[in-house]
Amino acid sequence: MSKISIIGAGNVGAAVAHTLVTQHIATEIVLIDINEEKALGEAMDVYQGTPYTFDCKVVAGEYPDAADSDIVIISSGIGRKPGQTRLDLAQVNFDVTKNQIIPEITKYAPNAIYVIVGNPVDVITYTFCKYSGLPESHVIGSGTLLDTSRLRARLSTDLGVSQQNVHAHVFGEHGDSSFIPWSTANIAGVPLAQFAPDIDKEEITDFVKKSGSVVISRKGATFYAVADTTAYICKSILNNAGVAIPVSAMMNGEYGISDVCLSTLNFVGRNGISGKLMLPLTDEEVEKLKASAEALKSTIAGLK
Repeated sequence: MSKISIIGAGNVGAAVAHTLVTQHIATEIVLIDINEEKALGEAMDVYQGTPYTFDCKVVAGEYPDAADSDIVIISSGIGRKPGQTRLDLAQVNFDVTKNQIIPEITKYAPNAIYVIVGNPVDVITYTFCKYSGLPESHVIGSGTLLDTSRLRARLSTDLGVSQQNVHAHVFGEHGDSSFIPWSTANIAGVPLAQFAPDIDKEEITDFVKKSGSVVISRKGATFYAVADTTAYICKSILNNAGVAIPVSAMMNGEYGISDVCLSTLNFVGRNGISGKLMLPLTDEEVEKLKASAEALKSTIAGLK
């Protein structure tokens, strides 16, 4: 039995609910949104497909209905419009999260693991760590797991190998200051520099960074890949997998970085984040990670 509550029933929240059902991850889902009619409609739509997917209770509710949730997913807030960066959304989504969502949801689901999806995800993850009273280990931002998925899919296509054999990550901010630690990338254990020495790293990095904006410009929003990524985090939690994935979490001195949330490899399981896996980054890569941290700190410092 697993209960997951989703705050925000927009494109992302609804897609997450549907994915949790089709992947047999949750047995009960509660959709909560300020637009109650939207939440009711999405819950009804998802639930009416369950006879052919998975026997899952899917309902719309209010904050008290999130009681006893194993996981709470935060996908609320305004989404990016064409031409906007994720950090453009910082002030308004920070205000809503700090003043409206945190006081209500933590009252009813204080023991849940929180998965933050709304943008700017690193800022909202930091907001939860600072203002919710939750243990830092119970707050996980989806971070660069989506960027990493885009990277692995691209490398798989370019190199003609299975995605399962592509081991490469995106670190830092889920945004413009992210970077790929190429020194650690490998194909089935073979260093990427040896497997594909002529690969265009700069072009691939640019592709990964711009993928979200390209999708938004073409269809108005991103939600399928986001939903798959979020479902993977939930599955890792509920299965107590202890899998090391690039998600956003509070930094406490790792790589010389503190008091900011960004993505490095974190072990994720039933109790949230149990520790970090310290990849042996080069000095140049550590500096890129620190630069990403400073970009996020600058945004946070500018919030009112």
